[in-house]
Amino acid sequence: MRSLIVAALTAALAFFSSITHAASDFPEARRLHSIDVFQLEYADDVQISPDGSRIVYVRVSHDIMTDRTRRNLWIVDADGANNRPLRSEARNFSQPRWSPDGTRLAYVSAADGSPQLYVRWMDSGQTALLTNLVEPPDAIAWSPDGKSIAFTQFVPAHKPPLATPPDRPEGAQWAPPVKVIDSVTYRADGAGYLETGFQHLFIVSAEGGTPRQLTDGEFNDDGPLSFSPDGKQIWFSANRSPDWEREAQNGELHVVDIATQRITQVTRRVGPDFSPAVSPDGKRVAYLGFDDRYQGYQVTHLYVLDVAGGASRVVTANFDRDVADPRWAADSRGIYFTYDDHGVRKLGFATLDGRISTIAEGLGGTDLGRPYTSGGFSVSRNGRLAFTNNTPHRPADVATATSKGGVRVLTALNEDLFGARTLGATRALAWKSSKDQRVIQGWVITPPDYDAAKKYPLILEIHGGPFAAYGPNYASELQLYAAAGYIVLYANPRGSTSYGEEFGNLIHHAYPGDDYDDLMSGVDALIAEGHVDAQNLFVTGGSGGGVLTAWIVGKTDRFRAAVVAKPVINWSSFVLTADASNFFYKYWFGAQPWEQPQEYWRRSPLSLVGNVKTPTMLITGEADYRTPIEESEQYYQALKLRQVDTVMVRIPEASHGGMVARPSNLIAKVDNILAWFERYRKK
Repeated sequence: MRSLIVAALTAALAFFSSITHAASDFPEARRLHSIDVFQLEYADDVQISPDGSRIVYVRVSHDIMTDRTRRNLWIVDADGANNRPLRSEARNFSQPRWSPDGTRLAYVSAADGSPQLYVRWMDSGQTALLTNLVEPPDAIAWSPDGKSIAFTQFVPAHKPPLATPPDRPEGAQWAPPVKVIDSVTYRADGAGYLETGFQHLFIVSAEGGTPRQLTDGEFNDDGPLSFSPDGKQIWFSANRSPDWEREAQNGELHVVDIATQRITQVTRRVGPDFSPAVSPDGKRVAYLGFDDRYQGYQVTHLYVLDVAGGASRVVTANFDRDVADPRWAADSRGIYFTYDDHGVRKLGFATLDGRISTIAEGLGGTDLGRPYTSGGFSVSRNGRLAFTNNTPHRPADVATATSKGGVRVLTALNEDLFGARTLGATRALAWKSSKDQRVIQGWVITPPDYDAAKKYPLILEIHGGPFAAYGPNYASELQLYAAAGYIVLYANPRGSTSYGEEFGNLIHHAYPGDDYDDLMSGVDALIAEGHVDAQNLFVTGGSGGGVLTAWIVGKTDRFRAAVVAKPVINWSSFVLTADASNFFYKYWFGAQPWEQPQEYWRRSPLSLVGNVKTPTMLITGEADYRTPIEESEQYYQALKLRQVDTVMVRIPEASHGGMVARPSNLIAKVDNILAWFERYRKK
């Protein structure tokens, strides 16, 4: 196995060098190569101690010999000193959480085989195994007195067989037993076919012992979890309605009494209520949600509920951005949160009367492949915050700020690699859409040896979602395209998040559509600057970007080649095979496929396949249950029947969300895309 991996990576490096060397005399040693992906690191899940003096974070790296991600625990002082490993064995660690007094750290690790809950005493380094669980713990939360830890865990449920098979003779070798499926959602991307069971709440002593199950029933009880200050109750979110399988977004806040296990539903409305956070004084609960209007995109607001009277009010009614991850200030007078604005993730603060201020921006860098918004934070009792910070040229590092700002980056996890590499420069670009003159935002990455006197081939790279956002963030895939000699354009066309609800819903029941004009106008604007070779245009995108890529080649022949990654090709087949059918038909179409077949067909890229002349490659994971690989197979076969140049690249074992989770898969994706483009690039 080791020799095969090394041989494959050596071949990839040789290929990459061959397609870049001829284009420039730029030193190859300074250029980013696909094999460098194995050397990348980033900080994740940064957790500042209650007194604000130290930060524990998950340091993510990659093992070139096993082709797997490593997640170790590191600790650094709040002034940047003493950055050192806390747990760095060849195992994965996750969910570090400080005890309320800062003397201990809880975390999850599979050190002894299966994921279990551990506690480490920070003064001595002694570690205790708390649990002996069959299923992984999640959403761990300390009780206020530090004596208990709550978490969620999957609880398998027994389902009687539809038919009882006869006894087989001793020693007989029969086929595996049949699987009987009767759930609306029976498989999930990244998880495969789902075992029968439900997620529930548990609590365990912080000194170890047998966890006690607090909730039950045929419902999923979700984190994050939040204790009341007296430690007697836990707040959580759940969809416990009778029709929860079909009304997927109708979650409500609940509270469970730990002593009696009595569950009380607190909120009641059509729409999701989630992420409860009890204020330190116990008087209020902050949470997220919106009134569901069955739109494709709906802004998530911040709410505050008075515990005593039960009255709830929206705090961010006039703030037209999605609020995420609410955390109370120590004095209970305001709430920290994150939000995305024009492609940039920011750290905000809201007072109880709705005044919003921005503390820091540039959160992100935890998605190494493409420049999506990402990143998180934590806050100490003294108001110091820790968060993941990134730039277009560096993945996430650990940073701090105070409530008044003053951002300070504490780590430089990739300086050893990028200090010896020259990355493509990233700049913002804005243009007006030919559709309605609406301003569209994008970014341009130029090759590391960029010469303004020359013209370069262009790759248009399109984000998925479609309700998502790109930003000025580090992205290995796009930097590798630039390193191969391409100018890269990526953008947030209409429908993208971080621009408000009106902009996001411009594609409501109309996707793909006018977003095509937004993207083509961006290509035209970049060509007009005079640095793009208009005879060498290429296009690619994944998921929602794959949809748009297939739509584009059905509408125009201006691109020399295209790569359609993990797409939807036929909306009818997608809605009936995807892992969230109960969501897609209701929010993206408003009707079942058999109720409006022409509408499903009108928006399907397959309806335009008769127009396609562009050489088009498809690439999808074989374990993709979000946009199942059968979508790609339909398009591939249609292109073959029409004698359009095409190939289909299948990534074994890869899911939709985990298509490039393994470094070698990211390398394979980039190298195959570049090889396809080089085949049709006009010299």
